[in-house]
Amino acid sequence: MANSTILLLIFSLIISAGIAFYQYLYKAKNYSKLNIFLAFIRFAILFLLLLLLINPVFTHKKYENQKTALPIVIDNSASIAFLNEVEKVRELEKLFSENVNLKEKYDLQFFSFDTDFYSENPLDFKGRGSNIAQVFDRLKQLYRNQNYPVVLLTDGNQTDGNDYVFNTQPNSNVFPVALGDTIKHLDLKINQLNANKYAFLKNKFPVETFLYYNGNKTIGATFSIQSGNQIVFKQNVTFSPNKKTATISALLNADRVGVHTYKAVITSKENEKNLFNNTKNFAVEVIDQRSEIALISSIVHPDLGAIKRAIETNAQRKVTIVKPNEIKRLQDYNILILYQPNSQFKTVFDQNSNLNINTFIITGLHTDFNFLNQYQNLFEFRMAGQKEDYSADFKSDFNAFATENIGFEQFPPLENPFGTITLKGNGTTLLQSRIRNVSTDNPLLTFVENGTERQAYLFGENIWKWRMESYLKEKSFEKFDIFLDKTIQYLASNAKKKNLVITYENFYNSGENFVISAQYFNKNYEFDENAQLTIQLKNKKTNQIKIFDFAKAENDYQVAFDNLEPGQYDFTVKEKKSNTQTTGFFQILDFDIEKQFANADIDRLKQLANNTQGKLYTPSTIDNLIKYLENTDQYKTLQKEIITRSPLIDWFWGLILLIVLLTTEWFVRKYNGLL
Repeated sequence: MANSTILLLIFSLIISAGIAFYQYLYKAKNYSKLNIFLAFIRFAILFLLLLLLINPVFTHKKYENQKTALPIVIDNSASIAFLNEVEKVRELEKLFSENVNLKEKYDLQFFSFDTDFYSENPLDFKGRGSNIAQVFDRLKQLYRNQNYPVVLLTDGNQTDGNDYVFNTQPNSNVFPVALGDTIKHLDLKINQLNANKYAFLKNKFPVETFLYYNGNKTIGATFSIQSGNQIVFKQNVTFSPNKKTATISALLNADRVGVHTYKAVITSKENEKNLFNNTKNFAVEVIDQRSEIALISSIVHPDLGAIKRAIETNAQRKVTIVKPNEIKRLQDYNILILYQPNSQFKTVFDQNSNLNINTFIITGLHTDFNFLNQYQNLFEFRMAGQKEDYSADFKSDFNAFATENIGFEQFPPLENPFGTITLKGNGTTLLQSRIRNVSTDNPLLTFVENGTERQAYLFGENIWKWRMESYLKEKSFEKFDIFLDKTIQYLASNAKKKNLVITYENFYNSGENFVISAQYFNKNYEFDENAQLTIQLKNKKTNQIKIFDFAKAENDYQVAFDNLEPGQYDFTVKEKKSNTQTTGFFQILDFDIEKQFANADIDRLKQLANNTQGKLYTPSTIDNLIKYLENTDQYKTLQKEIITRSPLIDWFWGLILLIVLLTTEWFVRKYNGLL
């Protein structure tokens, strides 16, 4: 308690005693027992009231001994079992947990990890990956200001996350215990394989493979890619102590539509300890997406070149710029882009009235809107001769197809005559028009579907400025080109709109967690938030059937899968209330990333130890590590001062006592006729 507080208490004591003496003894000049009692009560009331106002606080100090934390982190990934180190790990865990000297000196805390970090999780060595970097991220959160050692039992082979060698905390010393064979055996490995998930029919698709060799002599090897029993690519490669890597590029033919699985294999005449990493499966879906597009215009405009270049970034699209009076056969094209139609387009509209080819109409300052009112019935145009600049507002509820906001609101405005544009039927608007900061009722980009016929309308010219603005922002045309390609893809499909739409990949790697999503639309093609969706999976090899329920997400329904066995699966997604259903299939490729390593990664573990002023150990030298931890003076027990503060009197009980004293004084005075 501070000196100033003590002085206040003494002063309060004197004031309370003085007032009580003056009121009941000095003025009364009668030292009867009643007056003495009332003086005492008045003194207690005044002193208690002042005491509550001063609220003196007592400070207590005590000291606690705080041991240095010793986290022992164990690799729980499947590679430990693959390297036959499970029993050794359990022995090491027991050795640390039962060491009396360590428990007396340190606060032993056991953790495990695979792709995640666990504080209390039984070891089963079935983790589908290992993220060592995450270990140090979590330890940083647990021990922010302590200097502590870390014992890390691992093979050092990481499959996920950042580089763990440079991800440690400055005040931690890491002592890795290398699990697995520390002798480097001859090993050939497919380190990485890059291939597109999709390829287009009659094209060639690239496959890039990175090979790695671990050995001390020159050897020859053969790299091949197989499709079923057929070898579709083969190349010899030579490795040596000075040439441990090789990159193989292959171009494979996409000659059949569908999902095709391939196997990349590296072989040699040498005996290898680990053959699992000599093979890598991959799959490619070949799709037929060729589109012939006529870009019809009677004027010359920068938009034409920008549209053509953006669309043709997709090799399956071919755009032909043609004048309306020069086009002969509309049926030679899959899509018609009508740029600023006028009376010269009459023959085009007449021919297409019978062919019903999907169209993309773009208007601008050179458009004849009276002509459009006459030759189409989806929109009514009431336009003035005055020019206006229209900016775009992205509508997040757009659901005709999946697209993202690529920054439309920041794009330069498009030019179109001022007026009103009224949609007569049903349409879906992606972009709403805005004049400066004022939103209008006019659409800017709208998609209309009528049966199997689809149309798109863009009300404004100078879309080339959008492409340039996207490039300035992203340093690439890619986002804009993808946006325009999705518009073309929508128009290229003549299939009737489905009530049940499933989004999934045709192949996944074994051990990979993945999600299948679905959207169900009612008869008005509105997203149904109360749908009841289930998916039935059938393993084609075992004929085993499993049924799962979809869970509602933000804008769709989702179901997650993990640990599915390799093989091909047929599935049926069904909506219970309407009995609507759709089918499909996907394939789980046989690939276990934890079986790609034949040895412990000694070099990286040693580098980790050096970077943290630790030291690398092996299970055979674990006694040296334990002796070091027992005897070192680097990690000392800290004495922690704990300060607690408590008030001299609790406010609640002080107020209760004050009320009791006031009540007692009143009743005594009342009883004795002093009121």
